[in-house]
Amino acid sequence: MPVSATTVSASGNRIPKIPFWAQIVAGLVLGVLLGWFARSQDVAWLKDTLDQVGSIFVQLLKLAVAPLVFFAILVSITNLRKVNNAARLATRTLLWFMITSLIAVAIGLAIGLVTNPGAGTGLTPKDGQKPENAGSWIDFLTGIVPTDVITPFTELNVLQIVFMAAVAGIAALKLGEKAQPILTLSESVLELLQKALWWVIRLAPIGTVGLIGFAIADYGWDLIGKYATFTADVYIGCALVMFGVYPLLLATVAKVNPIQFFKGAWPAIQLAFVSRSSVGTMPVTVKVTERLGVPKEYTSFAVPFGATTKMDGCAAIYPALAAIFIAQIFDVQLGIKEYVLIAFVSVVGSAATAGLTGATVMLTLTLSTLGLPLEGVGLLMAIDPVLDMMRTATNVAGQALVPVLVAARENILDRDAYNAATSSPIDEAEVRGAEREVAVPAAA
Repeated sequence: MPVSATTVSASGNRIPKIPFWAQIVAGLVLGVLLGWFARSQDVAWLKDTLDQVGSIFVQLLKLAVAPLVFFAILVSITNLRKVNNAARLATRTLLWFMITSLIAVAIGLAIGLVTNPGAGTGLTPKDGQKPENAGSWIDFLTGIVPTDVITPFTELNVLQIVFMAAVAGIAALKLGEKAQPILTLSESVLELLQKALWWVIRLAPIGTVGLIGFAIADYGWDLIGKYATFTADVYIGCALVMFGVYPLLLATVAKVNPIQFFKGAWPAIQLAFVSRSSVGTMPVTVKVTERLGVPKEYTSFAVPFGATTKMDGCAAIYPALAAIFIAQIFDVQLGIKEYVLIAFVSVVGSAATAGLTGATVMLTLTLSTLGLPLEGVGLLMAIDPVLDMMRTATNVAGQALVPVLVAARENILDRDAYNAATSSPIDEAEVRGAEREVAVPAAA
């Protein structure tokens, strides 16, 4: 990922570089074209290549997830000792997570009830398929505590990793100075992981080509036609939350300019759209939140916490619409009780999504709570990559929003920094500083 609009050549001349957002757009366009060509011309090797490119990119993101989550949560909890009124900040952060999730799920339910996304699709219960791994409240509650310290990392059980990191962080706070060597090591490891993840992030345009291209080559446009209403509902619902609810909260609760928020948060939002991973985007989200004037000590707690539990797209809008969609396919009537249960699951069970690509566990948790057939999950698996891009972008926008709201309400928001935020790559200032410090030799 280019970190500035220009770079310096050996001769001292500035060579224009393509902005990261433009690289992402180019990747999207190229992916669509290659996917269409692979499908229309039945080019098997091209389809397989696109699949491999996209899979490798996602796998590289996932490779850093387990240690990144552990050390980010551990360090974020211990960083609270540097913040005044830490308990109140943590409580208000959680409260705003819940409030925005309730608003998001209400919007999802309203859109679903108005548009009837399952009607007229031509899909039947026979088109569904029960997922191999289904979520339930018993699994959710009992699965929080791991049976050993190794398995959560090897099986990428993020919820258990969060539990262990929280316990370790709280224990470190209780130990005080005795835990300082461990905290120093943890902070160094976290920096190392974030640096390595930056290298992966730079590959996002290439990953976009593979992910989008394979989706088009494998599923084609006919599939999207069957899910047109549902897909539009998810995108409209996410857009209403991100560009309607969030700006309203910024203007009324934080009393700041909403446009400035999107300027500052844009690098994280666009990366989330491509990577489909809240955790993979977390280092960028941390940096843009700091750039928006939120104190670093509070940001280092709120963003990692939100990256694993704050999912307005995947855990609120999507399961609400999906439940209505599946109920209509299977001809199951939903009433007030079921809608209340959907809202409850969205607020309490959002940690089940764990910040990874996809929201299958959250969906199965919702369906099992409502008593809907789990085979309905299979109806949505094919279209999931297309939906997940917008869902994750909404997730990440919310993860940056809440710290801004809380910081503004607590009068710890640097409003000058907020008003100066731009949509430039987040490390552009660092690069410019390095350019001033390092002399570039002229060509002989």
